[in-house]
Amino acid sequence: MNGAGNAFAIFDAREKPFEPTKEQVVSVAEMMQADQVIAVERDAEKDAFMRIWNADGGEVPACGNASRCVAWLLLREGRGQGVSLQTRADRLKAWAAPGGEVSVDMGSPLLGWADIPLSEKMDVRGVDVKIGPMDAPYLSRPAVVSMGNPHAVFFVEDVHAYDIPAIGPLVEGHPIFPEGVNVGFAQIIDREAIRLRVWERGAGLTKACGTGACAALVCAARAGHTARRATLILDGGELEIHWRESDDHVLMTGPVELEATFDV
Repeated sequence: MNGAGNAFAIFDAREKPFEPTKEQVVSVAEMMQADQVIAVERDAEKDAFMRIWNADGGEVPACGNASRCVAWLLLREGRGQGVSLQTRADRLKAWAAPGGEVSVDMGSPLLGWADIPLSEKMDVRGVDVKIGPMDAPYLSRPAVVSMGNPHAVFFVEDVHAYDIPAIGPLVEGHPIFPEGVNVGFAQIIDREAIRLRVWERGAGLTKACGTGACAALVCAARAGHTARRATLILDGGELEIHWRESDDHVLMTGPVELEATFDV
C-alpha cells in the first residue's frame, strides 16, 4: 500500500506471526520498494497493534501514513466508521474521511527538548545545527518536534535547491540527535500551504512522510508562518494537517492506495 506515495509492505500477523530479522526486513523493503515494513498484530484492547520497521531494518515507534493505511484495511472489515490502533508511541484513532480518504488523530506534539530527544537542553524552535561553512552556513537552526518520532524542520525558499540525499544523512546522524532524526525541508507557499520534502531516518528521501507533515505544520504554526491548518504538498501527494487548538491534537487526512496483495 501507499499513503500519498509513502510506500509500505504490510503483513497481517493476527493469525500467522511475523517476526522478521533485521536482514529480512531489509530484504522485504528492497524487494517491495517500501519505505517501511508493517506488521498488524492482535491487541487485547484495541482493533490492532501496529509494529513498524524502517527500510534499514530498525524498528521505530510511529508512522502516520502507515497508520492511515492499516486503518483503511481494518475499516474494510466492517468495523464501523472508526478504529483504534496501538503503536509503540501511542494509541491512535482513525476514521473514514470523504472521498475515500482516511484521517488519523496523531495526538499532541512533544515540544520539550528531552522529548525529541536532544543531547542537551536548547530552544526547540531553532537548534544549533549548521550545514555548510561555519561562518556562512546555507542551512541552520532547524525547528524540532516529536510526533512519536523525532523531526528537524528547515524552512527554505525552494525545496528543490538542496541536495537532500547528501544533506539528510548529515543531519540524521548529528550528535545533537542521540536517536537520529527525520529531516524536513519546508517551503512556505502561503498561510495555508506548505511544500515539503522529507529525508526519513532509516529510509532516505521518501515521496511522503505523515509524521513529517505533522511536524512541519506544527513548527510552521509555532513560528507564525502558517495557520494551524494547512495543506502539505509532498512529492507523492497532499495531506491535510490540522493542529487543533481545542485539545492540542494533530489530525492528518489524506489518500491511501492498495497496490497489490500476496499470500505468503
